[in-house]
Amino acid sequence: MKTKVYIDGSEGTTGLRIFERFQNRDDVEILVIDSALRKDVSERKKLINASDITFLCLPDAAAKEAVSLIDNDHVRVIDASTAHRTAPGWAYGFPELSPAMREAIVTGRRVANPGCHATGFISVVYPLVKAGVLPADAVLTCFSLTGYSGGGKKMIAQYQAAGRDAALSSPRPYGLTHQHKHLPEMQAVCGLKKAPLFTPIVADYYAGMLVSVPLMAEQLHGISTLAQLHACFADAYAGQKLVRVMPLSAQTDVGGFLSSNACAGWDGLNIYVTGNDERMMVCAQFDNLGKGASGAAIQSMNLMIGCDETAGLNV
Repeated sequence: MKTKVYIDGSEGTTGLRIFERFQNRDDVEILVIDSALRKDVSERKKLINASDITFLCLPDAAAKEAVSLIDNDHVRVIDASTAHRTAPGWAYGFPELSPAMREAIVTGRRVANPGCHATGFISVVYPLVKAGVLPADAVLTCFSLTGYSGGGKKMIAQYQAAGRDAALSSPRPYGLTHQHKHLPEMQAVCGLKKAPLFTPIVADYYAGMLVSVPLMAEQLHGISTLAQLHACFADAYAGQKLVRVMPLSAQTDVGGFLSSNACAGWDGLNIYVTGNDERMMVCAQFDNLGKGASGAAIQSMNLMIGCDETAGLNV
């Protein structure tokens, strides 16, 4: 029997990417709304309640409204907005973090898809806090370089427009008030007492993300060398299909550079441990539209319906 799927907000970047990933699957039936009715509440309610799984690719307020429309107990939801990422009763869609998080997705009826920047930060910090290597009261900084597709259709059009502003040709830090919408989940999921000093940066390329977290050896407990830090990540992600801990020499194999667009089109995530025994930096490299958005959502759905977690993904 096919899984009935409805994508509420299928016109947006994430919704379109989710839809594309279903095109070659014979185990999924897509419930499609008439384009003239895509904002009609009664029609959306009908399709949501007819689905087995509904993806919410909507602004936060609309995502909350969509959940309120559910009156059929069998409907399961994967929300790609920020609305429910720290909400009680919602599983967090990052199964590689722990067996408990994976099980919560498998059995859950409500799953919140991680934010793109948050995915990179959490992939680095969560294992260290969990292992007791990094204290929960650590003061952390994070830099995240992303392609402009992360800004949605409006930003994509801005960057791809003829005669655009010359400023768009340079990397541009944003979120300068340090109130970025991903900060609550970054802090809560990692169990940190303080939110990190977080600087997101958008640059002139379409897709890909590189999230970097610098660490001083004196911040860490039980670890005094770069090799030991690398081993911590290797242990944390051993056996995972979509998270790879790269060898310590990996960055030298690409001329000493890490490219933020190197994983565009791939649905996994690479971890690089760089630096030296005094000053260390851990980087997460992935596609902001893949493991940072639609790829992660499909992975969660696969787990929820009991098929291979990589089904329909670019691996």
